[in-house]
Amino acid sequence: MTSRARAPISRAMNPLRSPLRFLVESRVDALFTPAPDDAPFDITQGADNGLYGPGSVAWAVHGDFATMMIGGIAALLLQMLHPKAMAGVWDHSNFRDDMLGRLRRTARFVGGTTFAPSDQAEAMIARVRRIHAHVSGTLPDGTPYRADDPATLAWVHVAGEWSFLAAYKRYADPALPRHREDAFFAETAVLADRLGSGPVPTSRAAADAWLEAMRPHLRADDRTRAVMAALRNAAPAGSASAPVQALLMAAAIDLLPPWAAALHGERPGPLSRALTRASAGTLTAAIRAGLAPRVARRNAALAARAARLAAER
Repeated sequence: MTSRARAPISRAMNPLRSPLRFLVESRVDALFTPAPDDAPFDITQGADNGLYGPGSVAWAVHGDFATMMIGGIAALLLQMLHPKAMAGVWDHSNFRDDMLGRLRRTARFVGGTTFAPSDQAEAMIARVRRIHAHVSGTLPDGTPYRADDPATLAWVHVAGEWSFLAAYKRYADPALPRHREDAFFAETAVLADRLGSGPVPTSRAAADAWLEAMRPHLRADDRTRAVMAALRNAAPAGSASAPVQALLMAAAIDLLPPWAAALHGERPGPLSRALTRASAGTLTAAIRAGLAPRVARRNAALAARAARLAAER
């Protein structure tokens, strides 16, 4: 890329270079510090290594916070294209006024069900199922919906995991072999089943085909545009984190299948995509470096738990 193309990146990133670690850590704290009504979890305790365990692809993908930030936004953009998934969130939450709160709850759920021991993960899953059981309504056209509908749960699950993996492969491990991608979908299908989902694909090819088959059932409307606006405004205008938030949003849109981005009215061209990917690659590397001490502490705790469990056998 030319120096002219890099200039916008430099202007956006250089002012953040020294406080970037503070910004990242404050965002991590905001996403993972439990609220009073959150289900607690403790990765140092428990009688097993959780739903996936050491060596799983889920631990690698869900454990890379840098790419999960992008994948999480992309997941939301993809999930909201399903009218029933959109209606459940629109009618039964205050996400438009608390987008960061919604992202926090999602991040804690993914983190807890990935790394916590199975009993704690199951408690978090049971809590979500209880909430879903009370969420129902009708679409604007009169079609009824329920949050615990297996088909809707399958859509939310696949759209989320597909987005997490896509972000990880683009910005963390482009050489991830196909058999590991397949293993990721097979592993995370366990979570879908426990949440009451209908059948979900258990390979990368099946997941790609499944998303393609869902296209006739998806749409964008005033509600999806409102969610898009809420995501864009998640960082206060003029704050130091605003350029980072804008870049994460652009990277998430770029991550979507082109047809999904088009439904949102987004059609970035080749130069825009190249600029976004270069900038997001720089950002995710900086985030990963800034979080290295925290990740090391987490991995040490997981290793210590695994060693304790092995010694108890």
